[in-house]
Amino acid sequence: MTQGAGQGPETERTATLRDFRVPAYVHETGPYGQSTHPGDVVPPHEETYPEGYTPTERDLPVINRGDTLQVPVDPASHVVPQPNDGAGPLYVVGDVHGYLDELLAALQEQGLIDAGGNWCAGTARLWFLGDFTDRGPDGIGVIELVMRLSAEAAAAGGYCKALMGNHELLLLGAKRFGDTPVNSGAGTATFQAAWLLNGGQKTDMDRLQDHHLQWMARLDAVEEVDGYLLLHSDTTAYLDYGDSIEAVNDTIRETLTRNDADECWDLFRKFTKRFSFRDEGGADAARSLLDTYGGTRVVHGHSPIPYLTGEVGSEEGEDDAGPVVEGPHVYAEGLAIAMDGGVTMAGKLLVRQLPLDV
Repeated sequence: MTQGAGQGPETERTATLRDFRVPAYVHETGPYGQSTHPGDVVPPHEETYPEGYTPTERDLPVINRGDTLQVPVDPASHVVPQPNDGAGPLYVVGDVHGYLDELLAALQEQGLIDAGGNWCAGTARLWFLGDFTDRGPDGIGVIELVMRLSAEAAAAGGYCKALMGNHELLLLGAKRFGDTPVNSGAGTATFQAAWLLNGGQKTDMDRLQDHHLQWMARLDAVEEVDGYLLLHSDTTAYLDYGDSIEAVNDTIRETLTRNDADECWDLFRKFTKRFSFRDEGGADAARSLLDTYGGTRVVHGHSPIPYLTGEVGSEEGEDDAGPVVEGPHVYAEGLAIAMDGGVTMAGKLLVRQLPLDV
């Protein structure tokens, strides 16, 4: 698999996280020679799983702070996009991964919902950056909340919208194709196996209904709002699907409509790529997207901020301190804003208004 400019390695070469012992079956290559990247993983025999183990972010290498290009942003020298005339304030939400209670608390803290969980932000505009399910306890509850808030916000003159994440593609694939073999490019794999290995929750699958599937399949992959290019994954793979926002969204929607397992697998695999904007060459990678699709800054989820900054904590959430996430991470010469606060690793579920106060 090719890597985008500045993208980190896809194999895990330093697998041990603090307070977390990686199972013996997690190696640099899988049983068919493929890298242990999400989407490559072919499940081992069931008995090799430690009891209660749910894989989370083992594809992410542990990095030192010095490995990440940190560029201070001078607000006076950086042009900050301003809201459109008459539009309400703009908010973005990072990866939720089934953590419904944390999402409700974060939305209420920002004044977007009231104590009863109802939209109370009038004409405000809210964007979710994808990954609603898997790893956390109530992915379907998260989807249903977003669907309900979309209707309530529209009735109040604002909006609540969502983008496609790689875990939406994974859940769609697991439901549609199950154990149907797909060509992973490095051996045989299945959506069902990849979903389970990457945090799939049986309770979500049991509660998944047609209207949830239809909603996920219609999500856009990229949008530009007030000069911010919103997408889920910190990768340049979007360029493979079109030279305009409309083309990318249409191509991805058409791919899902054709319902071809191999095509959907390839789409999922590309959405799992990460770290294109990190380290040397990261700013150029961000510019390649901005030059093609518009906007002055990329806003993404997908890669937890503790890995982008080198603040690595316990995946199991057993470390009382947890990774330190104060807010969004601005990097790549100020061109990229990371919004995944690492809620799955005892970090923070981020909901923030744009522009940021940096």
